[in-house]
Amino acid sequence: MRNFLLLLFLLMQTTSLADDVMTRSNQITKNLRCLVCDGQSVYESNSNFANDIKKYVKKEVLKKKTDDEIYDFLKKKYGESIMFNPSVSFKSIALWLVPILFFFLGIYFLFRRIRA
Repeated sequence: MRNFLLLLFLLMQTTSLADDVMTRSNQITKNLRCLVCDGQSVYESNSNFANDIKKYVKKEVLKKKTDDEIYDFLKKKYGESIMFNPSVSFKSIALWLVPILFFFLGIYFLFRRIRA
């Protein structure tokens, strides 16, 4: 009876660990963009690329790596485009501000031309 209870306890712990690994790997893959599919996350996609990323993430979660370590490796390998929410950098700010700057410069030169 004692051995049965010990075996039951070990099975419950293993199931709990497997659930934690799947939950965490699903959470990570929901934040990753599938580079093959348009607008889908790795979690939603069934492409070969997405399946490879899912396997990699699961393997790294089992190795007890942090989310940031996994994201950093994937960003180094595939670039910022793999993230659904890329980090704020000078390049991303410039992509938003330069068109606005050109718009206002165009309006300025247009009004100067009209007044002259």
